[in-house]
This record gives sequence, C-alpha cells and structure tokens, in this order.
Amino acid sequence: MNILAIGCHPDDIEINCVGTLIKCVKRGDNVTVCHVCNGNMGHEVIMPDELRKIRIEEARRAGAMAGIKVVTCDIGDLDVYNQSKEQRDLVIDVIREADPDLIITHAPNDYMLDHVAVSKLVFDASFAASVPHYKTKVDKTARVVPLYYMDNLTGVDFIPTEYVDVTEEIDLKLEMLECHESQLKWMRDHDNIDFADMVKTCAKYRGYQCNAAYAEAFTQCLAYPKMQTRRLLP
Repeated sequence: MNILAIGCHPDDIEINCVGTLIKCVKRGDNVTVCHVCNGNMGHEVIMPDELRKIRIEEARRAGAMAGIKVVTCDIGDLDVYNQSKEQRDLVIDVIREADPDLIITHAPNDYMLDHVAVSKLVFDASFAASVPHYKTKVDKTARVVPLYYMDNLTGVDFIPTEYVDVTEEIDLKLEMLECHESQLKWMRDHDNIDFADMVKTCAKYRGYQCNAAYAEAFTQCLAYPKMQTRRLLP
C-alpha cells in the first residue's frame, strides 16, 4: 500500500504517528510524509530564513532513519489558509504524486490555527485530487481514500477510535523526534521542557487504553465515500 501522512510542521508527524508509519514500512508499504509548513517561526533566536533550511533538513534526516520519503509544501508558519486555492493545489499535487491508499493528518480540533487549517486543506484536497478535469501541476488523479486523524498534542479533547501498538517502534520514534534538534534542544535549554519525554509519556498513556506498552491513537473521518470495510492501519 501507499501511505501518506500530511502534518503541519516538520516534527508533527514524529510526535503523533511516526511509530505507525514505521510499522507500515515494516510491512512493505511505501510511506510519504509531507509537512505543509516549513517551520520557519519555531525559534526565538534563529531567524526564519535560516530556520526554514534547518527544519527541512531535520525532517529529511528523520525520515531517512525509517525509509520514509519526506516532502514539503514550504509554506511559512502562520501563513496557512484553508481557503487558499494555491495552497490547496499544493496539497492536491502531493496527494496525486503519492497516490495513497490511506491519508493521515491533524484532527480538526487540534490546538493551533496552522494545524486546523492543514486538517481542512487535506480534507478538501483529498476529494479534489480525485476529479479528473481539475488540473494542477501533477497531471493525474488520485482515488478517494480513507482519512485518519492523528492524536492532538498531549491528547487534549481527542477520543480515539483506533489504536496502533508501537511498542517495538517507540525507540526509533524517539530517535527520529530527536533529529528535530532546533526544537527539542531549545525547549530543554530555555523552556525546561523535555519534549521527547512528553511524547513518550503520551504514547504510554495511549498504551494503557489498549493494553499495549506504547500506542498511537487515531480517529477515522466518517465522511462518504472515505470508509472501507478493511482495516488499513497496521
């Protein structure tokens, strides 16, 4: 299968669903990760132009650790608008290029405007990508496929309907997260926040809910015609 995960910032996928993606790679899937934003506003000292380059490279390095293809729409932080045709077309092209059997993205009620905008962009683009006469830079169409929402940050206001056991993948998940040094080091040094520990704790909490040591949580988008009768998550 082809699996596409579309997050907002370069570390969002590592935080919420990369353990699941590692399992997908293990079972032979082709996995693509797209971050819509380039993360250029994610630091108080490093200037946006420099940080953009750093974060794009951090994401590529993380993906390489698990055999995951990483692409970006390269939109600046806080510049995502779900009503933008240009941005929707960028996401459509990512979907058409990846030709996914399953798409994972942010939940519609996540904690910040960029995440919420990306969620709506993906919902809209996942249908538009299937319309043959809607033309973008990628000259092919994609299928309408199931859409899954990954956990909100720290699980706030998120009621899972699906779990994936990532016990065997938790160490690599955290190693991939640590590739995003511009974020994790800054938070440890200046905010006294161990973000990796927070992510591991959340995975353990979700694990308690489904009788696993560590787990990642999802809900399925219940919109016609995105449902199928078979389980697609690993």
